[in-house]
Amino acid sequence: MARTTEHSQRLGCLLARHQALHDPGREPRNRLRWLPELRLWQARRLEASFDRFLRDPRRRPAAQFFLSDVYNDRDFSRRDADIAKVLPMMQRLLPGSLLSTVADAIELGLLTHAFDLRMAERLQALAPRRRRLDGPLYAQIYRACGLPRLRDRQIDLIAAVGLGLGQSVRMPGILTLLKLSRGPAKAAGLSELQGFLERGFAAFGRLGDVREFIAEIEQDERDIAERLFAGQADPFPQLD
Repeated sequence: MARTTEHSQRLGCLLARHQALHDPGREPRNRLRWLPELRLWQARRLEASFDRFLRDPRRRPAAQFFLSDVYNDRDFSRRDADIAKVLPMMQRLLPGSLLSTVADAIELGLLTHAFDLRMAERLQALAPRRRRLDGPLYAQIYRACGLPRLRDRQIDLIAAVGLGLGQSVRMPGILTLLKLSRGPAKAAGLSELQGFLERGFAAFGRLGDVREFIAEIEQDERDIAERLFAGQADPFPQLD
């Protein structure tokens, strides 16, 4: 019970920080013109990195789930608002390990958005007249924003969310609980959270070796971060 309460408290803190960071009134950088362009470019970059997974029928559903629900330019505010609504119920019904995975997903979104705001602000200062982002400019801004330890944490969270969902799929009773909660979730306006969990479980249930899949993603992202911090002039020539 203590561990479950700890996960619930972490979720509550993360949701409060998430709400504050996404509020344009409290965080005016959300209005920067570079922010949508940056997020779209990063989505293209990630899809290119996932190309081999998307061409593999066995791995495609899990890769598409990452692209749509975990680490992309999608606005997760409705999903996270759903979580805030049902936090007490989640604490009672869900195992601590799944609560931890949901918290990792929220933290990943929070940290990614914080980086995006930081990069958009730097883009506005260094490239006020540019209209499009490319690999060399992205690399310059990435290095200028720095914070390699937090970038490592971002990749740690990508791996943690994937592994957590992969492990939860194999827990007895979890799939049944999700099916039973589908109707009440829709009636309560919690379809975003329900959809996130159902899509994740469906994708990872067909994957097979979750650890191998996540290890490849993690290594890819660490290699890219290393190239960026090392100062490679154009680390993404396939996107230009």
